[in-house]
Amino acid sequence: MRFYTKQHKFYCGIDLHTNKMYLCILNREGDIVLHRNIRTRPDTFLRAVNPFRDDLVVAAEYMFSWYWLADLCEDEQIPFILGQKARTTR
Repeated sequence: MRFYTKQHKFYCGIDLHTNKMYLCILNREGDIVLHRNIRTRPDTFLRAVNPFRDDLVVAAEYMFSWYWLADLCEDEQIPFILGQKARTTR
């Protein structure tokens, strides 16, 4: 298993759904600088992350609708990380 180990000023985690996506952006100190539920649209996403673009990495869970987000981030030169849901034991 490979882990992403690069350091950034801002880290964006996304809970991605068909119509809505929940963004949470942390700074390198771990403070929340943005958490918002937005429409799942490229223009809405780019507007939301624009203030943090100078050094941002985006992460989303591997699920059925991640392709467009990965392609958008690549086109916009924003690092994108795809991860699996963590398993929990009961």
